[in-house]
Amino acid sequence: MHILLILAGSVLIAIAYNFFLIPHEILSSGLSGVAIMLGIITPLNTGLLNFLLNLPLLIIGVVKLGKKFIAYTILSVVSLSLFLYWIPITQLSTEPILSSLFGGVLTGAGVGLTFRASASSGGFDIIAMLLARKRDFPLGTLLSIMNAVVIVAAGFLFSWDAALSTLIAIYATGKVVDTIHTKHIKLTLHIVTSKGDELCAKMLKNLYRGITVTEAKGAYSGESRSVLMTVITRYQLNEVKQMIQEVDPHAFVNITQTVEVMGLFHRE
Repeated sequence: MHILLILAGSVLIAIAYNFFLIPHEILSSGLSGVAIMLGIITPLNTGLLNFLLNLPLLIIGVVKLGKKFIAYTILSVVSLSLFLYWIPITQLSTEPILSSLFGGVLTGAGVGLTFRASASSGGFDIIAMLLARKRDFPLGTLLSIMNAVVIVAAGFLFSWDAALSTLIAIYATGKVVDTIHTKHIKLTLHIVTSKGDELCAKMLKNLYRGITVTEAKGAYSGESRSVLMTVITRYQLNEVKQMIQEVDPHAFVNITQTVEVMGLFHRE
């Protein structure tokens, strides 16, 4: 499943670059944007440049982010480089603004799918992932902040119209990434159940999260209940819902979005 997501993401990014961005000299975000820039001003292929520029960060990622993550990221970088090489550069639209918008949206969708597969498309994505593990920052916002240098470079090397179009593409990419990649979103669950011990044991076994249990009594029924409180990521919600349904289908669950978490919280 992860491999399919990575390949699908790579295809979307390659289509965005070769059909929408490169024909109008619009850059993408991060090192991919640098690869596009060098590919325009030199005879070298963008796919080859993308691979070479990512090598140093892949080495850093092996040390900081683990072998599994980097293995998926290497697959992403290699597949993206190959798709950029195989897919011909074709101008689908003569309108730069539309091309920057659609290119940015497709790039964001591809990057978001890659992140959902526990990988990255390389480049600044690796830096963003490192920062996001320390703080609960949206990855798309981090990527947009780090890409100011790409926008300025587009203005000086091509034109300021190209720079503004690049800004539109990067902004659209960041918004779509934040829509698809929601791991930074935290949820607080209050679960009122008559099967507190059984549900707590199941959640502790299958969910790497702490749980606080308090005893309560129903105001109307007068029956004793357990209230389980835990904080999870948005990705874990469906898994927790399934566990609750299996143990106590009649449990009352209150789910709220959490602004910030302090103290011990596993962010991996």
